Parts: sequence; C-alpha cells; structure tokens
Amino acid sequence: MAPRINDLWVYLSASPLLGLTLTLIAYQAACWIHRRAKFSPLANPVLIAVSALVALLTVTGTSYQTYFDGAQFVHFLLGPATVALAVPLYTQFRRVRALLVPVVAGLLVGSFTAVASAVLVARFFGASLATQLSLAPKSVTTPIAMGVAERIGGIPSLTAVLVITTGILGAVIGRYLFDALRIRDAAIRGFATGITAHGIGTARAFQESEQAGAFAALAMGMNGLITALLLPVLVPLLQ
Repeated sequence: MAPRINDLWVYLSASPLLGLTLTLIAYQAACWIHRRAKFSPLANPVLIAVSALVALLTVTGTSYQTYFDGAQFVHFLLGPATVALAVPLYTQFRRVRALLVPVVAGLLVGSFTAVASAVLVARFFGASLATQLSLAPKSVTTPIAMGVAERIGGIPSLTAVLVITTGILGAVIGRYLFDALRIRDAAIRGFATGITAHGIGTARAFQESEQAGAFAALAMGMNGLITALLLPVLVPLLQ
C-alpha cells in the first residue's frame, strides 16, 4: 500500500496544479476551523493553512519550487487584491481627510518604531548585521520587504519568513492588545494593525469592520512606500 501511495504522490506532484489545489484546500479547511472557533484570532486561517502546508511538504519531501510552480497563480493575484483595497478606502475618504494630521504623524512614528525596535532587539541578542537588516522591513508587505532587504544587504528569504511571522502575530494578538489598552475607535485599531501587520493584519481588520479594514489598507500601503524610500537612506545609521 505504501509504495502505491508514494507513486500516486509522485504522479500528482508533477502536475503544476497541485500547489494551487493544496493551497485552496488548506485555506478552506483553515477558514472552517476559524468559524468553528467563533472567529477567534487565535485560530488565524493563515497560520493554520501555512502550518498545514509546511507539514505536508516536509513529510512528502516536496521542494518549495515544485509547490510554487502551481501556487504562483495565487501569488499573482496578490497584486490585484492589493489594488482592490482602494475601494473600501474610497468609501472612508471623508474620515481619512478629517484625520489627515494624526494619520501622517502615526505613519511616521509607526514606521520608524517598527524598524528601530526590530533592529535594536536583534542587536541586543547578538544577531548578525545581515539578520538585523533582514528584520528591518518586517512590518512591510512581503514583495516590498524582500526588495528592500536585498537592496540594503539583508537576506530576502529570511525577510519573507519574518514578514509572515510578524503579520500572523499581529493578526492574532492585535485585538487583545487594543482591548487591553481600551482602544475602541475602528480607524485607530485598523491603522495601527496595517502599519505593524501589513496584509495579514489588514485581512484581520476587515473582519472587525469595513472602516478598520480601510484604514489598515491605507497604513499598509503608505508604510510600504515610506519604508522603501527611507530605509535605504537610514541603513548607515543602523550599522
């Protein structure tokens, strides 16, 4: 029986659609678990789906490149999905304009804090310079973060892992942290989530309300832009 199952897996792994199919099944199963857990942030669908896929690829000995050959269609859709975030943001345009000064101030402070805190903590624990530079853009969405890390001397693959980990942690603990601090305003909660936890946090913010999601999308986009522009300039100060 075992050889037959192994032969079947070898046959299926040769199909470019395997990665896409596994991704969709894993995420749908994770969403089901999330609903059964009454939408608890602790049962984050991304965390569950990623863990399941990593376990499956490890057990079967499937390389990431083989998996990505099929899953790259989902990766392609990240671009249109990000652009589509402008729609809910447009519906909240009046609130954004009313909070323009706090938004700009929060963006600058949040972006700087995200970079500085990561680098200082890594340096405190004796991490190498390359690791510190890989950590610096951890709060920016993955494609931008990897590009910035490569430009400033970090390790793009390590940055990708750190970005995903940061997003999952932000999505999981964000609501509890805001509740503990008695922050109730949806705009503030969403904007803070978008700066710290990029796309994964933004998806979580939309589960709370459209306003929180819109401000999270705004923060994610602006944080990516300002980090990509300013971090290469600030690198000499981090070394």
